[in-house]
Amino acid sequence: MANAMNADDRVRGMFRFYGANRTGRFASKIVQLQNLPQNHMSDLKQARELVKTYNLDALRMLYDDIPDTLSQLIRTAFVPQNGRKFIVADFSAIEARVIAWLAGEQWRLDVFKNGGDIYCASASQMFGVPVEKHGINGHLRQKGKIAELALGYGGSVGALKAMGALDMGIAENELKPLVDSWRSANPNITRLWWDVDSAVKSAIKEKSSTETHDVRFICKSGFLFIELPSGRRLAYVKPKIGENIFGGESVTYEGVGGTKKWERLESYGPKFVENIVQAIARDILCYAMQTLGNCSIVAHVHDEVIIEADRRVSLDAVCEQMGRTPPWADGLLLRADGYECEFYKKD
Repeated sequence: MANAMNADDRVRGMFRFYGANRTGRFASKIVQLQNLPQNHMSDLKQARELVKTYNLDALRMLYDDIPDTLSQLIRTAFVPQNGRKFIVADFSAIEARVIAWLAGEQWRLDVFKNGGDIYCASASQMFGVPVEKHGINGHLRQKGKIAELALGYGGSVGALKAMGALDMGIAENELKPLVDSWRSANPNITRLWWDVDSAVKSAIKEKSSTETHDVRFICKSGFLFIELPSGRRLAYVKPKIGENIFGGESVTYEGVGGTKKWERLESYGPKFVENIVQAIARDILCYAMQTLGNCSIVAHVHDEVIIEADRRVSLDAVCEQMGRTPPWADGLLLRADGYECEFYKKD
């Protein structure tokens, strides 16, 4: 393309970016970051120093893919004030923990309570044998992992394929049994999908209020409201009961679709559960940010907070505070992990 930037243009752009940000500060307000490229380079510090010192020749000599190198350096352009450090902390398996708590899937709650590996535990539950990472039946962990990533919100064979199951060496004829095994191993989560589906449909049909699993569904004034355990509400515009492509009942509402236009969208139990779980996870992050109010949180992304801290501040203390359970989520087991860095990066 004639207007596309070549590698040298991108390097010069990054040079200008670093040159304009030599104070190394985030904006004074908290920043919400999303979709920054991840970094996988082992020599990030060296690469960013070459960019900071305008050493284009060395960059060309040491790195084959200059655009990719610059892409990985975007995160590192954010640095704390002189004499301070970043503490980056995030929740461990937050969505898996929330859905297990919401559904009351006790074996999963026990895994989190005991600090276990959810992928190994899932495979063990699915196949009825002990599974240890790098140990007995360790080859089954990969099946447990792909099942966990693809099937929690009603996904089936198509979801497994989309997550790369075939590329990971799982045979086509293993996919449907894998779906069946996961659902059999998680009966309470499976029940949660359809309890929510039924509650939503009843609320819309009767223009009333229903409840299941400590979540309320209220249909009034042209909206379907889903009231979360925190008290916050999700809103769906002009909900209706329609018919899906299979001839069954379907819930539809108005919203912005894949074409970025306002249109009527279709949803069902597992999809609503996904909305609910992710919204609860967001509420938990907001609660954590409040409990960390004594810290200087400069940015957050998904389930992660970035704190500009005095070098004496303890990482363990921050993670302990972040992992506290909100008062409205009794029984939910949380854990936060983190790391310290002199510039922002993905650990």
